[in-house]
Amino acid sequence: MNMFRYLPLLLMLVLFSCKSGEKLYNKGRYGEAVEAFVKKLQRRPSDATALQLLPRAYEAAMEYHEGRAKQALASNNDLKWESVRLEYRAMQSLYNTIRSSPAALGVVKPKDYSAAITGAQENASEARYARGVQLLEEGNKQAARAAFEEFDAALRLTPNYKDAARLRDQAYQIGLINVVVSEIDVRSPYFQFSADQFRDALVRNLENRQINTFVKFYDERRVRGERDFRPDQYMELRFMDFMVGQTYVDRYQRDVSKVISVPGNQKDSTGKVIMVDITVRATLFITKKTVASSGLLDYRITDVNDSRVLRQDRVPGSFTWQNQYGTFRGDERALSDADRALLGGRDIPPPPPQDLFMELTRPIYDRFASDLRSFYSQY
Repeated sequence: MNMFRYLPLLLMLVLFSCKSGEKLYNKGRYGEAVEAFVKKLQRRPSDATALQLLPRAYEAAMEYHEGRAKQALASNNDLKWESVRLEYRAMQSLYNTIRSSPAALGVVKPKDYSAAITGAQENASEARYARGVQLLEEGNKQAARAAFEEFDAALRLTPNYKDAARLRDQAYQIGLINVVVSEIDVRSPYFQFSADQFRDALVRNLENRQINTFVKFYDERRVRGERDFRPDQYMELRFMDFMVGQTYVDRYQRDVSKVISVPGNQKDSTGKVIMVDITVRATLFITKKTVASSGLLDYRITDVNDSRVLRQDRVPGSFTWQNQYGTFRGDERALSDADRALLGGRDIPPPPPQDLFMELTRPIYDRFASDLRSFYSQY
């Protein structure tokens, strides 16, 4: 195998790597230039260009990040330590990169920022923690939710920081809106079981989707009688103007015809039978049975503390069951493919009313869940 044929390609890669480092340096992308030069020295420890430009690139990168860190420290921003931490981490990354190459260490003595990062992280966590404590002392739901975010940020910076986890849970409970979903009034005992199934599915869905971190839904039957439970909102549900199982039967007939070619009684000079056009006819007899169901879900959300109506609306829903079958009389050749699709079948009974009721609630359910997502997105 001739290894020399790959030599030009290797030389091109080395040359491109060197030039890419120089290009990054000339464009002021000093951190990236440091990484490019170190990679070059890992392959060729004696590369003159990399050895010459690496110290300059590192010095320029340090000057850039140090300047940004000092600028952040001089600001009055409560969260300045998070910006400082980012700059220190960028410089520590360059430190680790240079230490990966003995040749790079020969020309650059990188600075270790691990202790500075730890200090900045502690200060950043303390700043978030202090903001959370201050917000929590306000004692209202909106401030408690903001406090929750601050304590959560402190814990992301420093896990197990002080008692931030406990205070975060406390802030969550204060900021939480407890919504009790009522039993459904359908004004018809016959459909009560189906209505309860609808409500159960709705509550489960609202609980699982977590429409809002600080909004929690409860089934009225499960929290009734709990002394320590304090609801904030009450959602009242009621089905109105619903009609299940209104049947319509439509019978009609339709005449169809088609011109087709059939063999005639004469032959041409070659003895081939001559085709002739004839018109064939048939009559379709179609029965279409339709069962329509429709209804309205009326809902109202009120504030338990002052009885204010926060939102009220009605959500319509409908479902149409249909069965169609037919026969024909006449010449079958007159039928089109669409006509044939109407034939066959049989007269079958519609689903029971409870099933029809559940079907008409499906579009109501989708629209209602969408309304609630929109309403509670503002909390």
